[in-house]
Amino acid sequence: MAARSSSSKAPRSTYRCTECGSTPPKWTGRCTECNAWGTVEEVGGSPAVRTTAAGPVSTPARPIGQVDATVAASRATNIDELDRVLGGGLVPGAVVLLAGEPGVGKSTLLLDVAAKAAGPQHRTLYITGEESASQVRLRADRINALSPHLYLAAETDLAAVLGHIQQVQPSLLILDSVQTVASAELDGAPGGPAQIREVAAALIRESKTRAMSTLLVGHVTKEGAIAGPRLLEHLVDVVLHFEGDRHARLRLIRGVKNRYGATDEVGCFELHDSGIEGLPDPSGLFLTKRAEPVPGTCLTVTLEGRRPLVAEVQALLVDSVIPSPRRATSGLDSPRIAMILAMLERHGGVRLGKMDIYAATVGGVKLSEPSADLAIALALASSAADTPLPQGMVAIGEVGLAGEVRRVTGVERRLAEAARLGFTHALVPPEPGKVPKGMRVVEVATIGDALAAIPGRPGRGSREGSRDDTRGSARRAPRQTRDTDGAQNRRGRVDLTDERQRAVPNYLDIPDSADELMAGWEEIEPE
Repeated sequence: MAARSSSSKAPRSTYRCTECGSTPPKWTGRCTECNAWGTVEEVGGSPAVRTTAAGPVSTPARPIGQVDATVAASRATNIDELDRVLGGGLVPGAVVLLAGEPGVGKSTLLLDVAAKAAGPQHRTLYITGEESASQVRLRADRINALSPHLYLAAETDLAAVLGHIQQVQPSLLILDSVQTVASAELDGAPGGPAQIREVAAALIRESKTRAMSTLLVGHVTKEGAIAGPRLLEHLVDVVLHFEGDRHARLRLIRGVKNRYGATDEVGCFELHDSGIEGLPDPSGLFLTKRAEPVPGTCLTVTLEGRRPLVAEVQALLVDSVIPSPRRATSGLDSPRIAMILAMLERHGGVRLGKMDIYAATVGGVKLSEPSADLAIALALASSAADTPLPQGMVAIGEVGLAGEVRRVTGVERRLAEAARLGFTHALVPPEPGKVPKGMRVVEVATIGDALAAIPGRPGRGSREGSRDDTRGSARRAPRQTRDTDGAQNRRGRVDLTDERQRAVPNYLDIPDSADELMAGWEEIEPE
């Protein structure tokens, strides 16, 4: 038998996916990273290990206090709702990724941004890879987004995009979208992970070098995630999500990542035939105007980021004719509705087991915040009793499975928004903080207190800008009346330890008419 050769082994082959750029250890018919078929190819032997030596420094490091921050001052886009989310405007050299579902209005919004941000000293370059230039011009005519300083090009080649940037020298670049542009130097179709990485890296490098703000449009998958590699979200400076029901007018922009501002701001827009406009006061879209209150409706104040919005919850309960009653929701979290129903039966005495239940929000808004729990519970109880809640009342609070009403963040801000819109009464958890002038607040500690507070009266001792306390035993009536001696505690609340003020209410003993229901509220007169 021939002796084994003592020469060194041949270099080991390496493989690379032409779609996403991953390097699997061996050849496979399907890439394990991007799940593409037939994209793994052999690229030769293992690359040699390289080391990088220290080189010359072009710009020396300086103490941070000596760095000039004025060159990075933000510039307003002249769209207030977008500037709110961006933290004041676009920072020179910043790269912003705006992602959203098809048809939500991304292209319409950015075309409006391109026209309003353009000026004699600030050119805007709008590059579309999804439409022709004439199609974009038609939309610009429709939404009145024309400017002599707005330049338009239709390109899908990265080299051509860089050439347009070199020629126009813009202050703002808008690319619609990053998934449609590809580099001829890389294999793979446009929109693949490798192509997206290359396009994003080239545009980010160009933006930082030229101090040019860049807005990139990104596609989303059917699960709602941004299409492409996760690296794209790490490379850019700001990530914004454009959301909205396609059957409603409201659109929301949420900040997911922002190196130059807070991520708890939300921008509100209204989409219509002539374009898209900012909504500085969007609560009107979520409310239904009616002359008289109706059963099964309750208002709450939710926080979208740091922005309070008044929303309406509606509930409809009917006797079920099938063994398994229906449970349907729209704009609300179904598992949370199920927990609220169980809590109402156990701690509120409201029997709902044999009823079909439908719960929804008005205006297409989605309520996922726990602060809407109390409003949902009261809407369900109101529909079950077929009696409307008092007009001009909001309910704020999270409800636990033990029936307790818990505090939520930003109660003072929520009450201030409700008072600004003309609401005069509120049910809130204990210790709400500062109460706006002209608003009467009832503090409830349990769902029993909340249900009992509706037919009762807060008491003649309450006054504008004050709050009534119904905490304590759930079997005590939150009905509060002034003591015969006019005695009150130091916080302006009635002393419920007085036996003359105790009662055992029936939580389902709701008045037969809205007039009787409102009597307790209307009789309160400010001192």
